[in-house]
Amino acid sequence: MREHSLLQSFTWPDPTLDPNPLTYLRTSGAARWPSGSRAVQFAQGGQLRTDTYFNIFNYGKWARAAPLLDLALKLEGEGEFDCAICAVINGAEPITLQKHALSLTGASLLTLDLAPLANQQSALLFVQIRCHSAEGQITAADWHTETAPRRQPKLAVCITTYQREAQVLKSVERFERFAKTSVCAPHLHLYVIDNGQSLRRPDSDKVTVIANENLGGSGGFARGFLQAEAQDATHCLFMDDDAATHMQAIERCWAFLAYARKTDVAIAGAVAQAAAPHRLWENGALFHMICRPAHQGLDLRRADQVLRLEAETTPRNPANFYGGWWFFAFSVAALRHMPFPFFVRGDDVSFSLAHDFDIITLPGVLSYQDEDFPVKESPLTVYLDLRSHLAHHLALPAMEIGRMGLAKIIARFWLRSLLACHYETLAAALLALEDVRAGPGHFAKTADLAQRRADIGALTQTERWTDRPTKSSVAMPRPASRPLRLLMKLSLNGHLLPGFTRFGKDITLPASQRGGRRPLWGARKITYISSDGQRAYSVAHDKRKALALSLGFAKAGCQLVLHYGRLKQDWRKGYGALTQRDFWRKRLGLRPAQTEGADREPPQSPHCHCCDPQPMRCPEGHACTAAGALLRGACLRGRL
Repeated sequence: MREHSLLQSFTWPDPTLDPNPLTYLRTSGAARWPSGSRAVQFAQGGQLRTDTYFNIFNYGKWARAAPLLDLALKLEGEGEFDCAICAVINGAEPITLQKHALSLTGASLLTLDLAPLANQQSALLFVQIRCHSAEGQITAADWHTETAPRRQPKLAVCITTYQREAQVLKSVERFERFAKTSVCAPHLHLYVIDNGQSLRRPDSDKVTVIANENLGGSGGFARGFLQAEAQDATHCLFMDDDAATHMQAIERCWAFLAYARKTDVAIAGAVAQAAAPHRLWENGALFHMICRPAHQGLDLRRADQVLRLEAETTPRNPANFYGGWWFFAFSVAALRHMPFPFFVRGDDVSFSLAHDFDIITLPGVLSYQDEDFPVKESPLTVYLDLRSHLAHHLALPAMEIGRMGLAKIIARFWLRSLLACHYETLAAALLALEDVRAGPGHFAKTADLAQRRADIGALTQTERWTDRPTKSSVAMPRPASRPLRLLMKLSLNGHLLPGFTRFGKDITLPASQRGGRRPLWGARKITYISSDGQRAYSVAHDKRKALALSLGFAKAGCQLVLHYGRLKQDWRKGYGALTQRDFWRKRLGLRPAQTEGADREPPQSPHCHCCDPQPMRCPEGHACTAAGALLRGACLRGRL
């Protein structure tokens, strides 16, 4: 008999990540989970179910991409129990596949008959346990197989960080504790790419810290991949620097990659909402002109929604599906393109779209974020989003949308900022149009984004969080009436109405509503409050700024659309060149096949910006970016 391999271990509730135990387990009657323990305690009649997000077993995903010849459930505990192994097949009502009466004094292995699951498109497995003794406990409910793995992945976990020492040190400590006990620990190594060169931590047998130039997530993960490849890793796992995830997620990822039929399988982690960790922000996403998060808002506490989520994600995802780099694992052999030098925002989207990955999401593979994306939005992030959106469609043949599709993206970004009176964001977006028009060579020469970060920092004066003088609660304004909404839509939220500043309303919104449209209708002044209630900023209606920036946006957009054919050729050629290993080795100052510890080439000289779009003269007579001059007629001396 072969040794059983662990496929999925039981994930216990972790109140530091998600305080709601219903995402992990369901107890009823005389059963309880003492907070912080790794056991469910029973009295007679107590019940436990595992039809939860973290502990359901999606057999359908395994059968499709990583077939198993056998499957077994390993229970550990003490007491007398009835155990039912249940299945939800193709979305129907749960059925019981088999029942067992158990007298546990340790571990018991229950082999599952897979015949009822053959040729089923979707099959989800869970366990229902009922205690018959006066007391008892369950300490594990893990899924195993005797099927031999196709490979033993050598998995390089790569975390890119920039001056977030406290967060990344917590992640490293969590990883090292996990590596002491995990069955896959001998095949794991963590590389921390320190873009801030500020992390002071000695290396260990499981963790290597690599100082790196700050080239954003693109440069950090490119450095991590090159290091992993030099160390003969077979797979890479990219993770955020806070890496707030259950370490069992790495274990599940490693097991699935070990059994995957093809090397094109990639594992994408979901991400939870910061303010409500029991709800999904996204379970992967689709990209076509905009990013569309999958299953956003789904409640992970509810069994019906979890079952629907897993059933809907069992078939192969469409070609425009992508996974975020808070958790993304893939085979080194499947890599055709390195990250494109976007710095941040769009690098993970482009990476997924440029490869023919079979991207799979697994239950319980979930990351937690400090803040939701709308809260993080700023002129800089909108600039990054717009230029990456345009670059994806220009560079990748599969994402071809034509010049009118490109025009729609530009118009959407213009309208979104204009309606919300975010004129500094609009100015930053205008810089994105200039950069895309300059071509991929501009991205190569400005991979550190230092000049653009300085430009946008200089023009961001109003849309900047400041301490809030009063701490009153924030109430959503009443929705505008239908006639008012129609008037505001036709007038671009008052920008075409004379005297709008005299009769428009002042509103206050939570930061999560930045980018929302419905609350904005009829607003002449909008104040946004941070999620902690401590900071705020306000924007106000200004026809002069709106007109100047809109004309600049129209001019830049028309130039992009008119030169679409040439731009598309430049981007497709340039994308291929800038996503090769040689580009990143040269840009990072690495010799071919260099490993950590070898001598580095001398640092490159400061980048020139000769390919930047031509500046214009502001009223003070200095050379400024067109966006900055249009915004206020102000001088951006940092651009000189």
